[in-house]
Order: sequence, then structure tokens, then C-alpha cells
Amino acid sequence: MDIPKILILCTGNSCRSHMAEGILRNAGGELIEVFSAGAKPSGYVHPKAIEVMNEIGLDISHHRSKHLEEFLDSGINVVITVCDNAAEACPVFPGNVTRHHWSFPDPADATGSDEEVLAVFREIRDRIKMVFEAYADGIRDSRSE
Repeated sequence: MDIPKILILCTGNSCRSHMAEGILRNAGGELIEVFSAGAKPSGYVHPKAIEVMNEIGLDISHHRSKHLEEFLDSGINVVITVCDNAAEACPVFPGNVTRHHWSFPDPADATGSDEEVLAVFREIRDRIKMVFEAYADGIRDSRSE
């Protein structure tokens, strides 16, 4: 059975898509290949996204912000958009591609004190973790049948 190649898309590829990539890669293990990209990449991974992922033992400091065009001819089987703008901007990928859309608020829009902003990043991380770990469990379950 082929290993699914999953691309997680967000507009800027700085927060949500990187958190989802790290969580899904960790939860899916060798059953999947996971990548993230953006329709309009920011050019960086948000430091607070890196910080809150480190809090749960996942290091995304080596990730880089990428444009979705890098993946158009890479055999992607599944595209998951994590923001509404990316869902609208998502091109048609060649082949038989399954699409999912699970929208999360952008934690980079959070305002307030450093601790208040971190609290928003943690909340979004935890919501992403719940959804993407459940998705990985579904993949694992379908492989064991």
C-alpha cells in the first residue's frame, strides 16, 4: 500500500500549517509523508508557533515557509487547508487528490500581552492537535483493516 503524501495549506505558511505538519508527522509516523506550504508564504515560521510546539515536545524550528507551487508535481494525494483563504486559493493538483478543509483562527492575529498572545497560540495548537491526531488515528485504523 502506498504511503499517502499529505500537503497542509495555509495562506502564509507561518503558524497553523506548520503546527499541523509537526503534529500530523508525529502522530502518523511512517504511515504518511507530511508537508506544509502557503498560497502567499510569509517567508518565516512564527517564533511563537515554534515555542508552543516545543512545549509539547515537537521541534518545528527547522521548518521553512514554502509556496504551494513547490508541491504541484510531487505526487500529493491529500490536500488539507487550515484557513479559509487557502481553501479558496488552492489550485487543482494533478491526479486523484482528496481534499479536506479544517479552518482554524490565525494565532498571529492575537493581540495583548506576551502571555495573552501565547495563550492564543496554545489554544490553536491544542485544537489543531485534537483534529490532526484524530485524522492520523483514522489513517492508522484504515491500514490495520
